[in-house]
Amino acid sequence: MLLRRLTLCSGIQLEHQRHARLARALAQAPQRAHGSSFAHRSELRQAKRIVVKLGSAVVTRGDECGLALGRLASIVEQVAMLQSQGREMLIVTSGAVAFGKQRLRHEILLSQSVRQALNSGHNQLKDMALPVLEARACAAAGQSGLMALYEAMFTQYSTCTAQVLVTNLDFHDDQKRQNLNSTLQELLRMNIVPIINTNDAVVPPPEPNSDLQGVISIKDNDSLAARLAVEMKADLLIALSDVEGLYNSPPGRDDAKLIDIFYPGDQQSIIYGTKSRVGIGCMEAKVKAAMWALQGGTSVVIANGTHPKVTGHVITDIVEGKKVGTFFSEIKPAGPTVEHQTEMARASGRTLASLHPDQRSEIICHLAELLTDKKEEILTANKMDMDLAVNAGHLPAAMLKRLSLSPAKLCSLAIGLRQIAVAAQDSVGRVLRRTRVAHNLELEQITVPIGVLLVIFEARPDCLPQVSALAIASGNALLLKGGKEAANTNRVLHQLTQEALSLHGVKEAVQLVSTREEVEDLCRLDKMIDLIIPRGSSQLVRNIQRAAKGIPVLGHSEGICHVYVDAEASADKVIKIVRDSKCDDPAACNAMESLLIHRDVLRMPLFDQIIDMLRAEGVKIHAGPRFASYLTFSPSEAKSLRTEYGDLECCIEVVDSMQEAVDHIHKYGSSHTDVIITENEDTAEQFLQLLDSACVFWNASSRFADGYRFGLGAEVGISTGRIHARGPVGLEGLLTTKWVLRGDGHTAADFSERGTMKYLHENLPVVQPLAEQRGSN
Repeated sequence: MLLRRLTLCSGIQLEHQRHARLARALAQAPQRAHGSSFAHRSELRQAKRIVVKLGSAVVTRGDECGLALGRLASIVEQVAMLQSQGREMLIVTSGAVAFGKQRLRHEILLSQSVRQALNSGHNQLKDMALPVLEARACAAAGQSGLMALYEAMFTQYSTCTAQVLVTNLDFHDDQKRQNLNSTLQELLRMNIVPIINTNDAVVPPPEPNSDLQGVISIKDNDSLAARLAVEMKADLLIALSDVEGLYNSPPGRDDAKLIDIFYPGDQQSIIYGTKSRVGIGCMEAKVKAAMWALQGGTSVVIANGTHPKVTGHVITDIVEGKKVGTFFSEIKPAGPTVEHQTEMARASGRTLASLHPDQRSEIICHLAELLTDKKEEILTANKMDMDLAVNAGHLPAAMLKRLSLSPAKLCSLAIGLRQIAVAAQDSVGRVLRRTRVAHNLELEQITVPIGVLLVIFEARPDCLPQVSALAIASGNALLLKGGKEAANTNRVLHQLTQEALSLHGVKEAVQLVSTREEVEDLCRLDKMIDLIIPRGSSQLVRNIQRAAKGIPVLGHSEGICHVYVDAEASADKVIKIVRDSKCDDPAACNAMESLLIHRDVLRMPLFDQIIDMLRAEGVKIHAGPRFASYLTFSPSEAKSLRTEYGDLECCIEVVDSMQEAVDHIHKYGSSHTDVIITENEDTAEQFLQLLDSACVFWNASSRFADGYRFGLGAEVGISTGRIHARGPVGLEGLLTTKWVLRGDGHTAADFSERGTMKYLHENLPVVQPLAEQRGSN
């Protein structure tokens, strides 16, 4: 119990320290001159003064009588957390009318005479008609209860609140407006959260077109929040409603699309629907209020505050710059949005898939030629990236090596692309199976592209032409997100890729995302992207696997590769294979991380030769627990037997047998690549059969786990998954299948008990279609 308390206290202390650091960062950040809103979502992290507007649909229950307490509690928690980070939070809330309606209905029922209640019976009482309740009376009855609820909820987080009721006149009268401003400023200075609402008990009905010149009239809480945000010079206004954000047409329509970023010039292209289920505002009113606030220098996000899966973090997600709802911005980027890029890629990708195989091969061969013909342009851009990376000094040597391109590397890339071009001749539209289901009814299974691929890679520009060629060969559309360290090189290589694609009018099939899209936001495009392929560190892969929402991820999170040295191993082979597996490229995912040694080898000269070689290569050795027990003065003991060092380091452990080695790998490995070195064929074959890894080698370096070395031309990555492709994934791994049935007026009824036809299910010879007939969907 004491340990649990200490752990809990430690966790709370760390959280407080994190909030304190953020608060200091916000305090030390240069003050943004009000009058200019944030240009990008990522800048919202800098927002210090935030207005949160809670619409009626957010605060009230579905029956419009009473408050949604769970939803409100999660919103209060987020506001309190942001307040504890040093931000100034204001809430503009609805809900008084709904809360008052609940109270008044309850009072009316209780006020019925006891005799009437007893005589009428339960069912008649339930059906008793209630009078229509006037909204102002409901507001008057609900204001105090609503505020008491907010106060009770915020008290749980040691946060003080204050109620402020306003009307339109409070903004039109200069003295009242100054008093309101002064009051709110003082409350914020004392770290109090103001809870603001229109005084619906006395407010007159809104008058149409009553806005003054350049000033928005307070007709609802949308206009109140906008007016208040500008008046208080807030950095951000978050307007929560019951819709995901702003759509280009009413959300109920099939063609309605959520607008990620809305610009003032796009207002004419929007078709507005009806207002929400409760409240007096509508989306048109929200947009008008948001535009007014934006012109006043306050950034605005309209988002859904009612969805049960996002309500608990919608406000904090917005402040962290995540792609939630619709962000209003005055600055429109020059390029298309990532959603538009994905749509263009899919449309062009379908054309690419329908091309003749020779045409796809021609595109790839032309790209290979461009890599050599334009090498000076590529290397110049790469030098710019290298200089920036070296001057910044934050990239380790291994990543700098990957970032660097050379004439030899470009030549090797071109060779690999030409191999892919040959394979492209027999990829899309290949018949895998033919079955005669019945007379004149034949079924075929053929290969087709997966669809739209998203490949995310770090500082490795050579990945771009490789993956592009594989996508072209397989007829897939491609979305590329490269590391900023290789921005200049990636830009040039993408231009060359699109130049090659232009040969046959499919330039847009490969898109490079160059906007400020966060990887997590890209992983949410589950309706637009069919497969995500991460190329980079294990941390990158894990982050993407966590962030992907409904999109399959092809890859491996770790490359913990083992080499097992058997008692019957050749000394020469051991030295060569272990050196190459560990030292050729220590940061590669197929590099050896753990060396397993049969205990009999410890008494052989081979053991000393292995240690001497590793020391000569500068490899730091970590001893496994059993290996350490054999030594008087052992190296540093491994903190974990499941470690991917990614450097000139490795773990050495001792095992008693091949079976123990297999058990060890199954327990601590990552199912990537594992090796046995032995001259005993029976032992080797058992190892190859028993071990459940994507790649299992006998007397060969783990570095052979590579698409180019496998003869695949290139690879999009190495998969350790159990479904779909496994191991180095080349062209075949980017294809799926579809079934094609050719009949002659057949129906399922023909094969029923009363039908006249019988199933044959005869397997037919697989005959590939003529080349000019090949293609895809």
